[in-house]
Amino acid sequence: MAGGSSEAGEDFCDNKLLLDPEEASFFELIYLLISSDVKSRRFVECPEEQRLRDFSHRWLIFISVVAQKFLLYCRNPMAHIGHAIETWLNLVSINGGLFRLILKSLKGDVAWPDRLSARFTSLVGNLDSRVEMDRSIRAGHRKYKSSLALMAAKLSYENEAFIKSIITDHWNMKFLGFYNFWNEHQKLHSTQAFMLENTDLNLIVVAFRGTNPFDAYAWCTDVDFSWYELQGMGKIHRGFMHALGLQKNGWPTEIEPNKDHLYAYYEIRRLLRDILSKNEKAKFIVTGHSLGGALAILFVGVLAIHKEAWLLDRMEGVYTFGQPRVGDREFGSFMEDKLKENDVRYLRYVYCNDMVPRLPYDDSTLFYKHFGPCLYYNSLYQGKVLWEEPNKNYFNLFWVIPKNLNAMWELIRSFIIPCLKGQSYIEGWFMRVFRIIGLAIPGLSAHTPQDYDNSTRLGSLPQLQLHQD
Repeated sequence: MAGGSSEAGEDFCDNKLLLDPEEASFFELIYLLISSDVKSRRFVECPEEQRLRDFSHRWLIFISVVAQKFLLYCRNPMAHIGHAIETWLNLVSINGGLFRLILKSLKGDVAWPDRLSARFTSLVGNLDSRVEMDRSIRAGHRKYKSSLALMAAKLSYENEAFIKSIITDHWNMKFLGFYNFWNEHQKLHSTQAFMLENTDLNLIVVAFRGTNPFDAYAWCTDVDFSWYELQGMGKIHRGFMHALGLQKNGWPTEIEPNKDHLYAYYEIRRLLRDILSKNEKAKFIVTGHSLGGALAILFVGVLAIHKEAWLLDRMEGVYTFGQPRVGDREFGSFMEDKLKENDVRYLRYVYCNDMVPRLPYDDSTLFYKHFGPCLYYNSLYQGKVLWEEPNKNYFNLFWVIPKNLNAMWELIRSFIIPCLKGQSYIEGWFMRVFRIIGLAIPGLSAHTPQDYDNSTRLGSLPQLQLHQD
């Protein structure tokens, strides 16, 4: 092996590219750019035959490591800023608005938000405050499961009390549990998910939480290009595998239970086995937005590795929204075969210029590829099924002007859409501020659940393509 020392015990595959930003000094980063010999670079581990002679490959690794180092350096300020913004938004909300908050402050009668209460809303929840299911899309409607999956993916960003309250009191469904899972690589409980049951449809929903806007560790997972190659399955993103529960010896079929360190894949699989064994008619779907979408489809991949035919037979579909790429072309072929073999639908939604589905890079350098059809919606919420979203790598100079013009249109649209579609489409000031930020970074505000929610409510696909949903 070339590069730095292997992560302790993680020798379950020989072909891998591992980046360790904490081991990267300034001089080693510069040396990486000017020399194709990475054997002495402590922060890069890869097979010796991969000498990284291509500068574009080394440049992307350089960008990934620098981005991770920056995020790790800023992790505490980011967490404090996110905490302050969330607290302020909830402080204003629970006191009845800014004007009433000022009056209550003068009287010394301010109500302070409890972060664990059912009234506390996350940053993502403040961007799109809708929690009610679209009443025009009822059970049995062709769009119902997509709508339910999106609402569950969006709800996953909230705390346990909030989630339970919405599921039981608003959706009239059964709350099955909220879980904090251990990430062995980060040594943190950094993966969250919840489960619900629609008893009318005998449908279980597993929803993985996506990237918290101010969680530096989650963003490090997104920008890390590291991968492992699993035999017969292809190259898979290291960060997503760790978030799902990768063990030091890979993906053993079973592991010893540890109530202090529950791993997402193994615990959710156990829960599904238990629930479905008690209800022969029940099916389940998995869903997630952003990072949550990557974990949702990877969960299915690991079930396939373990030949969990019984569970795969009970799975009805995978619904992802704004999902990043998970693996290479071989992984895509593996997944397409397994999804077809087990008759599992995979619906990957992409809204307009959302930047996250266009990461990590899809080229001959990094190997990352999407697979299966893309349900693509433009900024008018008109949908079509494509094999690849337009501008697949985001950083394309030819798309700079169109993306900026579209970001400006999305800001204008936020003011006029309530007049055209109704009051349920009003966007708050916080979402509009995010739209303004999107003028500088087109595709950032397009990643929020707001537009994915609108796409499932307002979007349509040509009649010949409706079988995709």
